[in-house]
Amino acid sequence: MALTVPEIRHLFNTYGAMAYSGEPVTQLQHALQTATLAEASGAGEALVAAAFLHDLGHLLNLQGETPSQRGIDDLHQYFALPFLRPLFSDAVLEPIRLHVDAKRCLCAIDPEYFSMLSADSVRSLKLQGGIFSEEEAEVFLKKPFAQDALSLRLWDDLAKQPDCKTPALDRYIQLIERLSARHCATN
Repeated sequence: MALTVPEIRHLFNTYGAMAYSGEPVTQLQHALQTATLAEASGAGEALVAAAFLHDLGHLLNLQGETPSQRGIDDLHQYFALPFLRPLFSDAVLEPIRLHVDAKRCLCAIDPEYFSMLSADSVRSLKLQGGIFSEEEAEVFLKKPFAQDALSLRLWDDLAKQPDCKTPALDRYIQLIERLSARHCATN
């Protein structure tokens, strides 16, 4: 059930040119931009890897280019986890798992955040359960890796620039190879 790093590369090479959910970038551009923003912010390797891989579930559970327009929540934040769990630590996996709930939390705790969301993010927010209540936000913020998920979410929202220059795919494939090798050596 686990993916290999070459299989992850293959997913990006095969499906990376798909439009990213109604945004002006492809799935691959979005992944590269999110990882680049994480690096530029000084994030550690595990969080950069999470930023790169956070939407891999879209490439594993193909629902077309903009499933939210058809009322589909593809649950991408969960879909990739069984495939990635043998390769990576929770420092990579948990921000991926929590990045959708981080959007729900940010809408609850930052009055300006919702107005910055793209049309597709607003549409998918409704499908994903809507804005957290104050109590739900408090519970979320106490979870391990919640702060990493919030950072990832903010980079995710910014990673939709059609002309943004990023490092090539190989940079992040090499990163996840290193992290995977370390994880597998200790488990």
